[in-house]
Amino acid sequence: MNKKYSLLAGPLICAALTFILQYYFGFKSALALGTIIWMGMWWITRPVDIAVTALLPIGINAVFNLVPANQIITQYFSEIVVLLVGSDLISLTWTNTGLDKRLAIKTLCFIGTSMKQQITVWLFVSTILSIFLPNVVVAMIMVPIAVSMLHFIGEKIIKTSKIAIPILLAIVWGSGIGGFGSPLGGSANLVAISYLEGICGHEFMYIDWVSRFLPFLILTMLLNLVILLSIKLPVKKLANTKAYFNDMYKQLGPMSKGEKIGLGLFIISTVLAFARPLFAEALPALRPAYIFFICGLLTFMLHDEEGKVLLTWKQAEKELMWGMFFLFAGGLALGKLVTGTGAATKLADVITVMPLTGGIETIFAFTAFSTILTEVSSNTAAASIAIPIIQSISEALGLNVVPYILVTIVAVNCAYILPVSTRAIPIGYGLEPSELFKHGVLLSALNVILTTVVGYFFINYWPAFGQI
Repeated sequence: MNKKYSLLAGPLICAALTFILQYYFGFKSALALGTIIWMGMWWITRPVDIAVTALLPIGINAVFNLVPANQIITQYFSEIVVLLVGSDLISLTWTNTGLDKRLAIKTLCFIGTSMKQQITVWLFVSTILSIFLPNVVVAMIMVPIAVSMLHFIGEKIIKTSKIAIPILLAIVWGSGIGGFGSPLGGSANLVAISYLEGICGHEFMYIDWVSRFLPFLILTMLLNLVILLSIKLPVKKLANTKAYFNDMYKQLGPMSKGEKIGLGLFIISTVLAFARPLFAEALPALRPAYIFFICGLLTFMLHDEEGKVLLTWKQAEKELMWGMFFLFAGGLALGKLVTGTGAATKLADVITVMPLTGGIETIFAFTAFSTILTEVSSNTAAASIAIPIIQSISEALGLNVVPYILVTIVAVNCAYILPVSTRAIPIGYGLEPSELFKHGVLLSALNVILTTVVGYFFINYWPAFGQI
């Protein structure tokens, strides 16, 4: 769609839906639902930056007074945004010192020459890194390294390289699915935590997150691997690739003081975040968000081997992922509009007339809905739209909301088809969008089935899964 037309289409469709739906939902609830469509359309067609779209709730609420203003404004620097800022500051020191590249290359030194080994290791490394780093950052680190390796072995034109297809897909798929391996893996996870803590009324410990999602992640990664290994390959081995990575790592030299400090800050933050149950009673205010924020502030005070601070404010001002902060906050603000006006509850009342019982058909409907949203937008946007709706439907059906939100988070972290968000990165390096689509459609469909079946068994046969 032409950007000019999509720019106008968003508010026009919102206005039309508000006019039509107000007779059942009431004006405020109808406008909140219209805002979902407006923001969803702009997140997909992108006539403006996705971060700009995320700011719409402030303006819409200011004009129409849908909910108290403080409920919207406070979302833009909530506790979870503090966590994002802190972790991003630490991640910037990794980029500045080259630690991110060192860790990636060191891991790839263990790669063999077999194409199956290549595909497995690229997928594994991308998945593991994205558990702790933003998926976009992981893809931006890994894709250039893979392309340079392909050039080294003679694959000069990525667009026509059959070898490049499974390797680049392994990176972009792995960097996506790893996101739900820990709360740090993506802002969509933090959207979920915000809702879960509101539901249960207490802090959701990071260790509880990992214990529930690790089985999901292992099964999802295995499914990704099966599809990748099924791609027809022109060769069985890639000569000299192991030597290539060993030489590349040797050129980096010994680990610098700056790299060690950056790694140390991350390890300290992560260990304290996961060990939170041990000191939660003694230090009730020192939640993970503030642990990461404090360690992030230390990056402006600690010095590297040259006597320079690890990070200057000028660098942070330029390189922090401000758009991601606004996107996350905008999703929460949208959720406040939908729940605060009663729109989610009324929408749930409509949906509950469908034959949904909370069984496998309900899990499939939630998973398919969330998957479609994340395929056409970002996972944070998908989570922001899907979670409050699924929460309201689950409550209307008299279900325990928690496990259905957990299954939803798996779905919104698994997108494979369109060159949107992280998936646009390998396209920029030459991967054909048609290859992403061809292999992604099958994987996306199978992943919906896998998530539905595993979610059903966890909900029904693992009582602790839905208890936080």
